[in-house]
Amino acid sequence: MTGFNRRRVLRGMLGGSAVTVALPFLNCFLNGNGTALASGKPLPVRFGTWTWGLGISKSVFVPKKVGTNYEFPEEIECLKPIQNQINVLTNYTAFRDASENICHYTGWVTTRTGQAPAQQNDRPGETLDVTIANKIGRTTRFKMLTATATGDGRASLSYEGQTSPVPAESSPIDFYTRLFGPSFPDPNATTFTPNPRIMLRRSALSAVTDDIKDINRYVGAEDKARLDQYFTGLRAIEHQMDQQLAKPEPLAACHPGTAADHDPIAGIEVKTLSERHNMMADLLAMAIACDQTRVFNMFYAASTANTVKQGYEKPHHTCTHEEPVDAALGYQPVVSWFTRRSMESWLYFVQAFEKIKEGDGSLLDNMLIYGHSEQGFARIHSLDGLAAFTAGRAGGKVKTGYHIDGKDSAITEIGYTAMRVMGLDLPRWGTRSNTTSKVISDILV
Repeated sequence: MTGFNRRRVLRGMLGGSAVTVALPFLNCFLNGNGTALASGKPLPVRFGTWTWGLGISKSVFVPKKVGTNYEFPEEIECLKPIQNQINVLTNYTAFRDASENICHYTGWVTTRTGQAPAQQNDRPGETLDVTIANKIGRTTRFKMLTATATGDGRASLSYEGQTSPVPAESSPIDFYTRLFGPSFPDPNATTFTPNPRIMLRRSALSAVTDDIKDINRYVGAEDKARLDQYFTGLRAIEHQMDQQLAKPEPLAACHPGTAADHDPIAGIEVKTLSERHNMMADLLAMAIACDQTRVFNMFYAASTANTVKQGYEKPHHTCTHEEPVDAALGYQPVVSWFTRRSMESWLYFVQAFEKIKEGDGSLLDNMLIYGHSEQGFARIHSLDGLAAFTAGRAGGKVKTGYHIDGKDSAITEIGYTAMRVMGLDLPRWGTRSNTTSKVISDILV
């Protein structure tokens, strides 16, 4: 078809303003199998995390059967529609070794860094999302994106290092503006003008790097090492800016839409949390579809999860400690109610990516999402019996539809598997009892 390619958009007028709508990924834009761009360039594989707070009720969360074709217990029954898109991983442990169990903290720090913290606010290193972003996130506008449904941008479990948290976006309106506001380089636009602010920053960085080279002649070995680390970071930023100064590849799945007309009201009632979560999930999904980033985090609730149920006087966290276990049911019913609402949001999150078509499948097919909590049984701050999920097939590298029994293995096995899937050549990950060189082979192709 002459003059017909992925850059083609539908054009019209609405209310006196020009409107453009990108075409979907038609077969003529792809290779013969629909698995790559017509140019032969593979579709990118992305990585994300999703977290919920305060663990699980084992008796109604953990499937009885391992492998495929398992039955969903009632606490995760809502996930049946995505059984073939996810893996359920249960019975893992975050080993604290000689450190104390720092309530609602040791679990997620160990899960995301591979090392138990020695004390409160001890973050032993960068979290795995940052490690992966440093590998695959240098060619997009944002190295990574982090969002939260809590309404509090400080509610982030992502760290560049000991004192460098990655702030979380908490306002859907502000998040939309950041992603698709005036600085958004529309991949489907027919013209492209480099952002002058990016050009200015790029020039300023170049000047700084020249100064660093000059300073290197006058400092000692230790300072040279520090400068080299700093210089490496600047080079990475420069490279990322270079990408923003070039016209992006057209992406037919990219449909930013319009900004939300409101932010959800402030508060931690489950309905409010769910509304904010779903808005942020849709924005993240479109950011991925528009190749704004290839690494992301979504935090449904803080690790201490003070989410409230309308008409009930105690928040989720308080319930885990004060609600008695129902003798007939064998679990805490209100606590389980909160977990079920979390799982409904996990369902929405996975489906937000699944419903966007990409190539011969969906956006989710070219992703790996790691979902986890910070506790097993929250009533006793348990670090064993941890449950997690993966979603997506990572471009054909991961099998889905499995329930995996970790058999008390280190929770770091899941993170290590994710990093290997995303192309990191690590011989091992973690420290002491959390050290692992084992991938979860049952879910790997």
